[in-house]
Amino acid sequence: MTPDGTVAAFAIEEATLAALRAAMTSGTLTAEGLARLCLERIEAMDRRGPTLRAVQQVNPDALAIARALDEERRTRGPRGPLHGIPLLLKDNIATVDAMETTAGTLALVGARVRAEAFVATKLREAGAVILGKASMTEWANFKSAPSLSGWSARNGQGRNPYALDRTPSGSSSGSAIAVAASLVPVAIGTETDGSIVSPAGVNGIVGIKPTVGLTSRASVIPISATQDTIGPFGRTVADAAAVLGAMTGVDPRDPATQASAGQAHADYTRFLDADGLRGARIGVPRAGYFGGAAKTDAIIERALAVLRDRGAELVDPVAIRDFDRDALTAAERVVFFHEFKAGVNAYLAETTGGKVRTLAEILAFNVADRDANLPYFGQELLERAEATRGLDAPEYRDALATCRARGRAALIAALDDHRLDALVAPTTMPAWPVDIANGDPIRGGAAKSAALAGSPLVSVPAGAVHGLPVGLTFMGRPWSEPTLIRLAYAFEQATRARIVPTYRDRV
Repeated sequence: MTPDGTVAAFAIEEATLAALRAAMTSGTLTAEGLARLCLERIEAMDRRGPTLRAVQQVNPDALAIARALDEERRTRGPRGPLHGIPLLLKDNIATVDAMETTAGTLALVGARVRAEAFVATKLREAGAVILGKASMTEWANFKSAPSLSGWSARNGQGRNPYALDRTPSGSSSGSAIAVAASLVPVAIGTETDGSIVSPAGVNGIVGIKPTVGLTSRASVIPISATQDTIGPFGRTVADAAAVLGAMTGVDPRDPATQASAGQAHADYTRFLDADGLRGARIGVPRAGYFGGAAKTDAIIERALAVLRDRGAELVDPVAIRDFDRDALTAAERVVFFHEFKAGVNAYLAETTGGKVRTLAEILAFNVADRDANLPYFGQELLERAEATRGLDAPEYRDALATCRARGRAALIAALDDHRLDALVAPTTMPAWPVDIANGDPIRGGAAKSAALAGSPLVSVPAGAVHGLPVGLTFMGRPWSEPTLIRLAYAFEQATRARIVPTYRDRV
């Protein structure tokens, strides 16, 4: 062992949490040594080399935290499976330390929260080393239409490690890139509608989007009080499941978590079952979920064959009633505009030392330096949010009712009518080229119904198109994380479909 606790022969690329725990238990690796290896890889891959732009900021206290955890392991033993494990938080998850929390915008540099995000505190208590903040699509991709997934004024354009000219998707882009590229073993993202599972899919990793209320949103820069949720990324289902258990808990600062009492689990790894597909009933919602690209659909058809071969009964097709993606998206946007303004203004009211205190001031800040803040596109979504009339406005109430009736109720009905354990669909298309002239194309995806329902999703690698990953998403009822993790793990073990990034310049 070297003086800093690393071992020359130890490679962190593709290392699982189980392998890292075993090395620390045996004494061949320390938390400090592991943190140093991650920091060295960030320097080599994120700052230089392919220049992935996944890491917004490194925690200057990370090595000191890791050393203290090593001492604790020696004197009292490990706190649990995350003791000494380094991870990144998405840059909208606030911490009370030397790091910034900005949602990728220059307007929030210097703004400090009075209370740390509940999920950050829970992860610290579990023994995780918060190594830094991951970059993200600015304002969680709720700034302009069109927009560029993975771009922010603070960090520029994030790059997909499978082809550097391709999108990492958004908005939890940096978290997904970092895990895919083995900058860290696991990371945390947020999702309102696709922002965990979509980057998981195109970056070839596992993403768990929890039920709304399973993880607290307190001190997390918001989009939607009705749809936001916080979840983990890992290169395996087991790794993501291990992190999820450390994040749950009832938080008085987030009333939505009250519903998780009796529903949450401290250890989701106990639901891992390689034979977990046997006897499962799984539905396939064709309309609105398939048909985006023939090669993607072909991979998912092979995945469906694996589900059958492993003992699942498929109900194919299953119709989700009233699933009109365009109409639902329009209603969802109205909800977002109203809830974003209320949520951001409430968040800013609890900060100190910042440049802005309201959404109106953010708009003015961006206009004052267009070259830095609006170099490619505008801020139309922020402007529409600022123009809203509050959460008592009839248009908000009507749109929210539409989302609940045609989104939440329809998904649950599809599951109940066919007595299904889950639905499966392509997570999204393979990563598309970054296009600063036109922005992201409109690409559908598996997240919409579950987003409106507040339901969980798990995306797991299913294959690749010309070396670009394709994910399969399992979706279910609220609080069905144990079932989805069991099914996703069994599929993962049957296929071993994840491929290691190649960092090509282009496809």
